[in-house]
Amino acid sequence: MILSPRLFPLALLLAAPALAAPPEPSQAAIDAWWAHVEAIANDGMEGRLTGSPGYDRAAAYVIAQFEKIGVKPAGTKGYLQPIDFIEQRFDPKASSATLKAPSGDVVLAVPTDLYFRGSFAMPKTVDAPLVFAGYGLSIPEAGNDDFAGLDVKGKVVVVVSGGPANISGALKSDARADRAKLLAARGAIGIIAVTTPRQVEIVWERQVGISYQPSMYLADTALRDVSVPFMSATLSPAKAEALFAGSGHSFAALSALSDASQPVPTFALPGRFAATIASEARSVHSANIIGLIPGSDPKLKAEHVVLSAHLDGLGIGEPVKGDTIYNGTFDNAIGVASVIETAKVLKKGKAPKRSLILAIVTAEEKGLLGSRYFSRRPTVPAASLVANINLDMPLPIFPLTSVSPLGFEESSLGEDARAVGAAMGLPIVPDPLPDRNAFTRSDQYSFIRQGVPALFPKYGFARGTPEEATERAWRANIYHSPQDQLDQPVLKTEGVKLNQFVTALVQRIANTPERPHWNETSYFRRFVK
Repeated sequence: MILSPRLFPLALLLAAPALAAPPEPSQAAIDAWWAHVEAIANDGMEGRLTGSPGYDRAAAYVIAQFEKIGVKPAGTKGYLQPIDFIEQRFDPKASSATLKAPSGDVVLAVPTDLYFRGSFAMPKTVDAPLVFAGYGLSIPEAGNDDFAGLDVKGKVVVVVSGGPANISGALKSDARADRAKLLAARGAIGIIAVTTPRQVEIVWERQVGISYQPSMYLADTALRDVSVPFMSATLSPAKAEALFAGSGHSFAALSALSDASQPVPTFALPGRFAATIASEARSVHSANIIGLIPGSDPKLKAEHVVLSAHLDGLGIGEPVKGDTIYNGTFDNAIGVASVIETAKVLKKGKAPKRSLILAIVTAEEKGLLGSRYFSRRPTVPAASLVANINLDMPLPIFPLTSVSPLGFEESSLGEDARAVGAAMGLPIVPDPLPDRNAFTRSDQYSFIRQGVPALFPKYGFARGTPEEATERAWRANIYHSPQDQLDQPVLKTEGVKLNQFVTALVQRIANTPERPHWNETSYFRRFVK
């Protein structure tokens, strides 16, 4: 068999697992990938806010690339899967918040002390007693239920970041995702989240700026987690001590327990929380982009491996360093570009045995809404979805020497990742920061909740290394800001190396006769339909 030079590294990976690292990516491959990034993340796309003309322009670019490659449309309207949303835009000037403490009222400035944000409708007013629910995690199977014996009906529930060390990051992440739904079902009227100073990922001032962005929820009520108005607020760590005045506990002491992942007590708080939440709601329309590469095996082609990435960004928002366009270069033009280039390689070679769905989804930044819609209303039979590989915010800011495909411990996909990693000389390493909840913070979680095994590939690094410092600095200074733009430092060659890994991984999963499955010990097996 004569191999195209462009397919040679991939063919080697698939044929000889014991090989060392493949040749360096060609300059043509690097240029092609980066050209997509430039097209998607330039200022003319205006940050690609869900439902905006900028998003639609970016979607048109992706569709044009799919057409050029020969990817078939697999949406409900050509490549498009239209979705209806309700946009909720808060007015901080007309909103207010007051902590009614025993020693006197404490006025909390909105949004600089406290901001409102959530992927569900919120009440217009709140005036209710407070209760502290520790980490706010209900995981009975792990012997942990912070709501056990706690009366939350008619109350605002306060929770702190973190979780016990003896519970895996996956379980804690899943429990956080269900928190609002569980509390609303128990009659609570809202939640106030506070992060310890040591666990803050984005500095408070930038969180405040992002809070001006509108939130969204799905118009289809059957797809909402919370069906009744429910308040969700985030409080500045600098103001958190006032919550605990007169309770016999201090935020400083509770933060120390949380930072050490120790058990945190739960107790009633002596004060009340009162708020006026001013917002306007309007209908917004956007769409996922769904493409298909049909499989080649007469039986396996009825099954689908989903390769996903979100196209939406934060749009135009509060200025940071004089810039108002949140270009979303790493988050997530890079991921979309990688899906396009992976599709190009797979289309030029022999078609994989299973079919491949390319899902470029909307409204990830609004709560994984586009992927939730597709995973629950797929354009192919739901039972045919066998695996998901999701690309979101790869960070080619240090050399790719290992890969952390989040979730690899949970399913048979981990063995596929290890095999491909071994072929490329890339060790597979665990998530170095599991309490970030990354495995359930992007679109793969929508598929996981439908029982589909998934992986979330990331650049690997270890705690205490220069790579960790580089990654933390990027998140602290660039993440979700206008500075995530095209002129930031990027190691383009390393970006394409991760594309090679993903391409080989998708090919392997699509060609393996056995259907991917959750491990017997995996917490996520419970979601299998």
